[in-house]
Amino acid sequence: MLKKKEDPFFSHLASISANLTESMNYFTDYMLSNMEDLKIFSEKMKEYEKQGDSLVHQVILDLNNVFITPIEREDILALAMNMDDVLDGLEHTAALLDMYSVTGADDYMLQFVHAIQKCVVEIEKAIELLSRKNLPLIRENAIKIKDYESQCDEILRVSIKHLFQVEKAPINIIQYKEIYEELEEVADYCQNVANTFETIIMKNA
Repeated sequence: MLKKKEDPFFSHLASISANLTESMNYFTDYMLSNMEDLKIFSEKMKEYEKQGDSLVHQVILDLNNVFITPIEREDILALAMNMDDVLDGLEHTAALLDMYSVTGADDYMLQFVHAIQKCVVEIEKAIELLSRKNLPLIRENAIKIKDYESQCDEILRVSIKHLFQVEKAPINIIQYKEIYEELEEVADYCQNVANTFETIIMKNA
């Protein structure tokens, strides 16, 4: 029996998700092991981000050329763009760490990254389910992503409170606060992906 050919749009979304996962793993490993060579870190994240942009561009080209899509066009585009936002946010965080010469991730940064990585794992699982048209199961992934995003809201509150209590140098307060807020925004982008999954479930259930 011939294996049914996967829809090209599901293949595109899987490629975007795989690139996001790879870049997230690189980001996490680098944050956890060494931050000495910030320039290499930031440049590598920029490469991932460029790759993500070209994958999204391919989705847009195909959407313009194809008459029938497996789910609504705007939902395919929203998923692609929202996943790309997550990667853009990670790249921007890497650029901030490089720009401010932050050579060691503190505990709060690691908590953010840990939660965001869990979101990315759920995104990849959900994309796999989507390509198999197994929509009801995606709801569980969406719920988990939203839970991790809520954790990041709490990490942001605690981290900023702690920062103002212990840090005396205004420049450090400004820099760390910006990094924390950027990481929380990445979690928000993950939540946007979850919301898009829920919209797709609702429309196609």
